Amino acid sequence: MTNPNIIQPQRHSWLYWAISDSLVFIKRSLTHIFKNPDQLLGLIIQPIMFMLLFRYVFGGAIQTNASSYVNFLVAGILVQMAAFGALTTSLSVATDVQRGIIDRLKSFPISSWTVLMGHVTADLVRNLLSSLIMIGVALIVGFRPNASPADWVLITGILLLFTFAISWVSAILGLIAKTVEAVQWMGFLAIFPLTFASAAFAPTESMAKGIRIFAQNQPVTHVIEAIRSLMIGTPMGDHGLFAVMWCVGIIIVAIPVAAFLFRNHSGKS
Repeated sequence: MTNPNIIQPQRHSWLYWAISDSLVFIKRSLTHIFKNPDQLLGLIIQPIMFMLLFRYVFGGAIQTNASSYVNFLVAGILVQMAAFGALTTSLSVATDVQRGIIDRLKSFPISSWTVLMGHVTADLVRNLLSSLIMIGVALIVGFRPNASPADWVLITGILLLFTFAISWVSAILGLIAKTVEAVQWMGFLAIFPLTFASAAFAPTESMAKGIRIFAQNQPVTHVIEAIRSLMIGTPMGDHGLFAVMWCVGIIIVAIPVAAFLFRNHSGKS
């Protein structure tokens, strides 16, 4: 018989412990953000520089179907910032790998994806803060959106979904890279072609045929065009649907791959 005076351990479901573990690692990663404000500052300065450069140097030479080039530009800058900002997940994961933290965490009875979820969620928060500052700067230099409150909710949702997807890809890079330095150039090679060979800075119709075909059929362009349509009323077409499909597809593939790499990671170089 069970002694009623003995406190029995509480039994919780797998989901309870998964959420609990995730919250612990999310708190850890968010703490790192505020302890390293220079990282957040770097993510903000780069898109502001691109905004000012394209607005005042190249803006007069690029023809678009928007009312002004700055209105055309903002969606591209936001998505580019989200893509490059998501690469900080790979740096954080690679740092944990290099310090042996990943191998130590594997000895605990925790779900593999919950550790990575902390890094991914921290990047979502970081990119959301950066985006708010970026939009503020854009308004100062002449950005005039006509989006409704409902449109802004959709814009935020698409941007967060895209960031979430790229952050999981970034986590994979962090797990397979041998060094922190290696993950930096791997991330650059992955993101740079997607953001510049897209509709971020110029209409895809003005590009050479080969580049145009690539630009019109890759996820970054669909995300940019969907956000741009909601912001300033350019034609949406199928961009919204394809943007969501691309992001969801990436997430469905990337999370299991990242979890597998985490479980099977070896600390040996």
